[in-house]
Amino acid sequence: MPQMAPLWWTSLFMMFILSYSMINMMMYFNMSHTTKKIKMKFINMNWKW
Repeated sequence: MPQMAPLWWTSLFMMFILSYSMINMMMYFNMSHTTKKIKMKFINMNWKW
């Protein structure tokens, strides 16, 4: 089984690192970062005992 030259390993590693970072950047900038505040509505119930 032939071995890969160190230069090929380096280029393959760089290709994987760049593709991983590009996918992460696309996922980060595609997400909507709007904060949705949940408003709690408290119903005042007058209990008559």
